[in-house]
Amino acid sequence: MLILKNISYIHPDKEPLFRNINFTLPAPVKAALVGKNGVGKSTLLKIIAGELPVAEGQLTVAPDLYYVPQIAGQYNHLTVAEALKVNKKLEALHRILKGETSEANFAELDDDWTIEERCTEALKYWQEEHITLTQKLSSLSGGQKTKVFLAGIFIHHPRLLLLDEPSNHLDSAGRALLYQYISTINSPVLAVSHDRALLNLFDNILELDKEGITVYGGNYDFYKAQKEAKTDSLNHELKNREKDLRKAKIKEKEIMERQQKLDSRGKSKKASEGVARIMMNTLRNKAEKSTSKIKDAHGEKISNIKEDLKSLRAALPGNEKMTFQFDHSVLYKGRTLFSAQGINYNYGNGALWKETLDIHINSGDRLVIGGTNGSGKTTLVKIILGIMEPSEGECFRAGDSNILYLDQDYSIIDNDLTVSDQAQRYNTEGLEDSEIKSRLSRFLFTKDSWHKRCSMLSGGERMRLVICCMNIQNRPPDILVLDEPTNNLDLKNTGILTTAVNEYKGTLIVISHDSHFVKEVNIQKTILLQSNAQVLKVK
Repeated sequence: MLILKNISYIHPDKEPLFRNINFTLPAPVKAALVGKNGVGKSTLLKIIAGELPVAEGQLTVAPDLYYVPQIAGQYNHLTVAEALKVNKKLEALHRILKGETSEANFAELDDDWTIEERCTEALKYWQEEHITLTQKLSSLSGGQKTKVFLAGIFIHHPRLLLLDEPSNHLDSAGRALLYQYISTINSPVLAVSHDRALLNLFDNILELDKEGITVYGGNYDFYKAQKEAKTDSLNHELKNREKDLRKAKIKEKEIMERQQKLDSRGKSKKASEGVARIMMNTLRNKAEKSTSKIKDAHGEKISNIKEDLKSLRAALPGNEKMTFQFDHSVLYKGRTLFSAQGINYNYGNGALWKETLDIHINSGDRLVIGGTNGSGKTTLVKIILGIMEPSEGECFRAGDSNILYLDQDYSIIDNDLTVSDQAQRYNTEGLEDSEIKSRLSRFLFTKDSWHKRCSMLSGGERMRLVICCMNIQNRPPDILVLDEPTNNLDLKNTGILTTAVNEYKGTLIVISHDSHFVKEVNIQKTILLQSNAQVLKVK
């Protein structure tokens, strides 16, 4: 059971994120929380999970909930056992097995003698049985980290499940397992996701905005149809009110012209009849007051129509645009940017790939690196970029190439800075402050967000700020690398990013499990890392 009554959240800088959120999630209802990037979806989940305080309102929540967070690099310092919150039980179990039979150890274990076996079985379900409980999350791929947190569901058996972008970083096999689980679970679930296949498995769609939550009783396809119908209705009403405004202005003009003619005729008649000057002034004042009343009446009508139009336009979905506006790369097409012969990488327990890799990347190539979770996609990218060196084999990298690397953790962002200060940090060309603000606006950061702390940004906002910063540097990248770029973007912003990437004419390297995005950005070459044999295939 989950009940929210008048829940509000205010950022530490005193800016309200949302107010008066009300909804109830009874068992076994499964609901998805949707809304624009930055509206507060992840924040609301953290409030429910107890990780953020409630500014106002009352929260009633099942005590044994389980929260799967949105994965970035924030948990890298934890071991798998710590991330699963079973480390203390495991330590107590191992102490008891060694003969340390104190009351404290038994109290900590709480008769959970199968805890280690359940952890192993849970990881096995997500096809990650080779992961050990003592491993640091920093040694795992993004998809493996997500699977570790998902494994906790089977360990803790929660009565309420909170999921924040659970399909992010998952390969196709992992997503299939997630879809299967969501389809069969009987506990209440509240999830934040931009994955349409996942969203269509939920009973209700909850749309969050600053004014509260609107409940749509159906899956995502039903919600989308309702939203489109609402947009069509708003557009129809908008056209009618625009027509009313045009008619009102024409009517006002006609009446004013008619009144002016009557006033003019009256003056001429009174003057020809020799009416006294004092009487003429009185009549003129009356005419002016009459004209003013007519003008005020029509002015108020026009003003009311304009207010209606303003409200209707504000209610319509936005059609914001985000563009890279990079100049073309100075590298000529076909120049060798990277080549490798016989490379491999050792992670302590042996070589990452079963066979050594031979790769050749030319200027102008558009390629995707694919493979299952843990197959070494990010490692290969870091070798290509020179961030890591192979344990064996030889590499050539063009030394004068400029690289824009958008990693999964948005690591170029300083959470202590404001959005404006973060942008200024990359102002190496001495651009005027007005130009920096203009570029922030181009990447959909309004004036209200310029002084927001970067720590308060959503995943989608962080992604846009990273690209904006690289744009401000003003040197066109020769290589653009996107590591799971659509993970934290809503469907609208994914489309915006797709358009922006297609404007870029340099070398593009993409890691993504989003097959639709890969298709839309015109990939020409695939490097496929296979998880079982770990053999590289190029086609």
